[in-house]
Amino acid sequence: MTDIKVLYEHYLENRIICTDTRTITDGCLFFALKGENFDANTFAENALVNGAAYVIIDNQDYKINNRCLLVPDVLTALQDLAKFHRMQLTIPVIGLTGSNGKTTTKELIKAVLSEKYRTFATKGNLNNHIGVPLSLLSLTDDIEIAVIEMGANHQKEIELLCSIARPTHGLITNVGLAHLDGFGGFEGVKKGKAELFDYLKQHEGYTFINSDNPHLIEMSTTAGLDKVIYYGTSGHAAVSGKLLDTDPLISFSWTDQKETYQASANLTGSYNFENILAAICIGVFFGVPAEQVNSGLSGYHPNNNRSQITNTGSNTVICDFYNANPSSMSAALLNIDGLNAASKVVIIGDMFELGPESAVQHRNIADQASKLEDCSLIFIGSNFYALKEQYRGHFFSTPREAADFLRLNPVKNSLILLKGSRGMALEQLLPLI
Repeated sequence: MTDIKVLYEHYLENRIICTDTRTITDGCLFFALKGENFDANTFAENALVNGAAYVIIDNQDYKINNRCLLVPDVLTALQDLAKFHRMQLTIPVIGLTGSNGKTTTKELIKAVLSEKYRTFATKGNLNNHIGVPLSLLSLTDDIEIAVIEMGANHQKEIELLCSIARPTHGLITNVGLAHLDGFGGFEGVKKGKAELFDYLKQHEGYTFINSDNPHLIEMSTTAGLDKVIYYGTSGHAAVSGKLLDTDPLISFSWTDQKETYQASANLTGSYNFENILAAICIGVFFGVPAEQVNSGLSGYHPNNNRSQITNTGSNTVICDFYNANPSSMSAALLNIDGLNAASKVVIIGDMFELGPESAVQHRNIADQASKLEDCSLIFIGSNFYALKEQYRGHFFSTPREAADFLRLNPVKNSLILLKGSRGMALEQLLPLI
């Protein structure tokens, strides 16, 4: 069996990690992970032929030469390698989780910190038990601060990710009605996310907390956190702010308890203001000058279909269809209700992973949407379709049916909200609106 120190020596010589034979790069380390429907051990020889320096396998049958490194379990080896690499680093690592706003907050923090430091942030959605190790193994010697996003859909997952990433600083954006099935309800969500607070308490880390969020205050008190830096709308916070406008983009003022500044961001939705304040607070904490904080914020342009405004012909579309849960869906509906437009259209799709609460949560959202004034409604997915006799609007079982409707009934000169869970694949409707 290959020892972790030996594996790390190979990693230092071959810093590219691959887990997919379709993306093999010359000189990489290929980790032959297993899934429900595949066993990448079977691709070990192919990976070597395509240029991998070494392949890490956990099945003796596929050890064809000394470039095949046998370990007890490939996933554990990947996680242990990332943990070992992390232990060699002395840089600040900011661990970030939450029910909503994780990725946007991560990108905003990176934009602010990058004004002063060489900053790494999790790419895309590499935030799970595989993605976090891959992110850590992307940290090169020139990086000065890392922002590691941590996603979870069940308890003990954040605990695992913290044990690998070993954050020195941390932030929970919020706790909401997400992944209720895996967490076992809202209290389970709070308990699962609070695992980050528990880690920071045990390891004397710093925590950034939104002082306006009673759930986070309660969770931080339960964890007994000592090193806490607050942000919010209260003047008592280390960084406080005031929302000035959201139509359609956000403008605001903020203060560091000494001076007040005005700034703007290329984001829509008042719900993003707390994400912006978090990035400002972290920037101030790490000594980024106010002018550079504002420059970083104004220079960030979302391109990940999260609170992203796109102009399509005569329409303006709020592209927020990367994911959805009851909390984020409700916030998106409140946002479009407050925006000025002669014509508004809401196109929303089913929300996944809600377990026994799915029916009531979809009903709540349909009820909220139906109360929007001067707004056309299109509901997509089996959960919303079950409510078609109870609420106004057009209801479709699938995006394909909705697409057929939009072709026959094109939307023009409107402000459109397009939002749903990732599995609904609502991006296919964008060319039609």
